[in-house]
Amino acid sequence: MARWNSFYLLVVHFHLKKTYIQTIKKILILGGSGFIGKGLYKELAPFYDVHATYCHGNSKYETKRNFHQWDATTEPLGILLDSLHPDLIISAMRGDFEAQVIAHFEIIGHLMKNNCRLIFLSSANVFDGFTNFPSYEYDKTLSFSIYGRFKIKIENALLRLPNRKYLIARLPMVFGPLSPRVKELKTFYKVDDSIEVFPNVVINATTLSRLTQQLHYLINHEAQGVFHLGSVDLVHHEDLMLDICKTLKLENPRITQVYESNDDRFLAVLPKENPLPKHLEITIQEVIDDAIIRS
Repeated sequence: MARWNSFYLLVVHFHLKKTYIQTIKKILILGGSGFIGKGLYKELAPFYDVHATYCHGNSKYETKRNFHQWDATTEPLGILLDSLHPDLIISAMRGDFEAQVIAHFEIIGHLMKNNCRLIFLSSANVFDGFTNFPSYEYDKTLSFSIYGRFKIKIENALLRLPNRKYLIARLPMVFGPLSPRVKELKTFYKVDDSIEVFPNVVINATTLSRLTQQLHYLINHEAQGVFHLGSVDLVHHEDLMLDICKTLKLENPRITQVYESNDDRFLAVLPKENPLPKHLEITIQEVIDDAIIRS
């Protein structure tokens, strides 16, 4: 009887493993030509059938396999979704807010009719209306910025869906050697322009390389719910910018200090309910060090 039970458990394990492997075959990245989208494509393409969208004007993607031209401001998304039938959609879109909202409501309609999931890349700005503390996954959202309110609108729509249909990943500032933020620092320094820093704003941050690893892990484990994907420690915005400049050997950069209040203001997203494994965590020092890798 024990031998039969062992055989039965082995068969069940094989069946579950097979089902797990087959659950996600095809991934569609919306915004695949952007900074984060490109990083995700590079991370996931060796393991899945990954497709990505690019907007018009990016002719270098026209001949690339699995890249699809799509303009959210002029074209419906439903045609592409019905054609590809992705198992997972990752929204790394940028651009016109109204067009993005319409596209995400199209996605929600598709999710309800099909065996499909969405990973929505949100932002720490959904909490920019709160200033006294860092924010955790299931804290109430409140934003005074147009950008933050736009992200909240999509989040609230997703939160009405069954949990298995979505994952909301809230991101802090994302750095990396080829990130727009690092490029901006270098450009401002080169032309002797002033770099704006916020001495009283306390933040956390991450890098593209660690973010894509974290998302890959969450996809593999079919995670659902809300995740905060920032560094485990916090730093003042001014200190982070100056430390990155120092790492990049940008000596004595011109700085403009912007004070929005007399007290520290927090704009940081920390995990509490949904922590990631230790090997996928990142510190501010690693964010600083990563700015110069491959530069």
